[in-house]
Amino acid sequence: MSTSIATKTKVDLKTTFDMPKIINGKVVRFMATGGIPSRSSSFIWMALQMYERIYGGGYAVGDNAGFLVNLPNRGSFSPDAAWWTGSISMKFFDGAPVFAAEVRSESDYGEAAEREMAAKRLDYFAAGTKVVWDVDLLSEDVVRVYRADDPGSPTVFRRGEIADAEPAVPGWRMPVDDLFR
Repeated sequence: MSTSIATKTKVDLKTTFDMPKIINGKVVRFMATGGIPSRSSSFIWMALQMYERIYGGGYAVGDNAGFLVNLPNRGSFSPDAAWWTGSISMKFFDGAPVFAAEVRSESDYGEAAEREMAAKRLDYFAAGTKVVWDVDLLSEDVVRVYRADDPGSPTVFRRGEIADAEPAVPGWRMPVDDLFR
C-alpha cells in the first residue's frame, strides 16, 4: 500500500496557462491572454456564430482551436477567432482557416512584436488563409484587415465603422464598437 503526501507548491501561471504552437519545427509556448482581448475575440466568434446560423457556408471557430499546416517555419496556428470552410472532426483542423482574427495582448507591442505578427500573417497567407484581422484595442486603427491578394495594404476600420472579412466570409460584417462591449 502506498501513501501520498500532498505538498504545496507555488504555481507559475506563465507556464500553466500557456498554449503551445509549432514554429520552425519547435514547440513554442504562448501565454493565455487577458480579460479585454479575450472578451473581444469572443465577440468576434459570436458574430461569426450568428452568421453561421443564418447563412452557413462554414464554421465559426473560437479561441484555442488548433489548425495544422505544413509550412517550412510553422506547423500550426491557433487564432483568437476564425472561419473554417472544411470538414470538422474531433481532431485538429487540417489546414489554415480562410479567415483568422488575431487580437493583440499586452505583449503584442513593440518592434519585435510587429515583425513577428507580420511574419505570422505571411505564414497564414502561405497556408491558404484569405483574410487576417489584426485587432489592436489600444489604437485608433482598431481593425487592420489584411488580404492575401494585397498583404501590404491593409484596410483600416475605426470605432463607429463596420469591419468586414471579404472575400473570406462573404457578406459578414461586424461593428468595430462591438469589440469593446
